[in-house]
Amino acid sequence: MIAKLWTRGMVGVVVAGVLAGTAACEAPPAPRAAPGPTAPTKPVGTAQPGTGTGPSCPEGGVRLLETDGNAAMGLRVAGFQLVNCGAQPYVLEGYPQVSLRDDHNAPVEVAVEHGAEGITTGVPHIEAAPQPVTLAPGQAAAFWMVWRNLVTDPTVTAATASVVEVEPRPGAPRLSLRTAHPVDLGNTGKLGLGPWTAVAR
Repeated sequence: MIAKLWTRGMVGVVVAGVLAGTAACEAPPAPRAAPGPTAPTKPVGTAQPGTGTGPSCPEGGVRLLETDGNAAMGLRVAGFQLVNCGAQPYVLEGYPQVSLRDDHNAPVEVAVEHGAEGITTGVPHIEAAPQPVTLAPGQAAAFWMVWRNLVTDPTVTAATASVVEVEPRPGAPRLSLRTAHPVDLGNTGKLGLGPWTAVAR
């Protein structure tokens, strides 16, 4: 009798196991939901610039931001803003001093020229005459760069920079900014630079 009960119990266990396995094959667990989209970040420069000399304000009292840009038929235009995040007026005149660095922080050799001559025409921000600009705390000034992504000599390595260094005025601390899009000069070796211009609030 005990043997018969044990046999019936084992058959029941086996049948239950088979049914469970069949159910598992027929109805696999639902896959985990894919993560939702990441909340978009605000475009650089859309927030109202702040004042003060807290951790977000560099030593020189100004902060460098990348703003807008354009790329068409190998012609590139990139815009930047300098925000007075300090407590005192900040005076700019003429052109910023600009240099470039690559991904390894090595200097990129480039001829920086005022205006767009030899690169393109019809870029008002870059071809404008320089004017003195005084930034009250919280105000910003802008400048633009223009270049062509051309490879005219296959024997010369194309130059690409990912970091822009700016000295806003002579003797001021240099500001370094990793750009959202590379400065892909090809092998033209030339960068056109516009003057400081005031940004309307």
